[in-house]
Amino acid sequence: MFEYFYHEILRRTIVSFGSLFNDISIQHKNNSDAVVSTMKVPLAYGPTQKFLARLEQAPNLNQPVQMSLPRMSFEFTGLNYDTSRKVTSTQTFLSAVSADKTQPRKSYMPVPYNMSFELSIMTKLNDDMLQIIEQIIPYFQPAYTMSVDLIETIGEKRDIPVVLEGISMQDDYEGDYSTRRALIYTLRFTAKTYLFGPISDVSKDIIQKVSVGYIAGDRTNTPTREVTYSVEPTATKSYTENVVTNLSKDLTNTSKILEVNNSSGIAVGSIIVIDDENIKVVGKSDNKLTVERGLSATTSSAHVSGAEVKLIITADANLIEFGDDFGSSGSF
Repeated sequence: MFEYFYHEILRRTIVSFGSLFNDISIQHKNNSDAVVSTMKVPLAYGPTQKFLARLEQAPNLNQPVQMSLPRMSFEFTGLNYDTSRKVTSTQTFLSAVSADKTQPRKSYMPVPYNMSFELSIMTKLNDDMLQIIEQIIPYFQPAYTMSVDLIETIGEKRDIPVVLEGISMQDDYEGDYSTRRALIYTLRFTAKTYLFGPISDVSKDIIQKVSVGYIAGDRTNTPTREVTYSVEPTATKSYTENVVTNLSKDLTNTSKILEVNNSSGIAVGSIIVIDDENIKVVGKSDNKLTVERGLSATTSSAHVSGAEVKLIITADANLIEFGDDFGSSGSF
């Protein structure tokens, strides 16, 4: 039942959450209301108690001054299943590997989980705290949506709502004048993420050919005739970039006759591609081709002289990428 897999979804969500607060800064002004200093507020991962212990027990710590304030820290504090976002657990979906779209992958629907976070803000001055708070909370009404690349291998990218659940305040100033003050605000968030199970390769399960048999007669009599109709996928573009010739004259969007520089490499019944239009050759006389326009749901459009004429060959059908449109060839 269990097999090793690791998509780094929790780690990616934690990193994405922390990146929301990377660019918080504060300003100090003089009596003339001119800015005398601008400071970017440092952000680190870890519990608030860790920073308070350092502030109280090891103020020097190999530097001439104590730990500077303001400072922010965030921590992943809990993980809970979210029943309100539950979907059918046995339902699957297909995706393609981002590096090679010819290898489809199958995965069960993701499991919804809520990740709890705490963002702690520590300052010495109340005005510093108010500046930081006002740069954060207007974006949460009460949720802010961040885009997270959950699984790179299948290109699974989802919008994760981050909900601000509440804010608590603490003034850690107790004692005499030698005790350093620490004003602490704690913001509690919930990120509504998804966890995926193992991803399976289903390349071998792709249907390459479908055959349907028709039998004349009924169940009580011996059938008098049997017909089998087979369908195979065909490419609608030249993956091999097989350019066989060029147009020798402009082609309008309604013309059924096209002229090429050299038609020796094009047989009657062939499918050619000019720009994004699929065209079937139904007749041939020297370098003039009689054609059917706009095959495979492509649009019949005008083409200029010199445009490349590409021939779709058997190898192109084997190079159809997962998710691409394709046609079909039927035979009895």
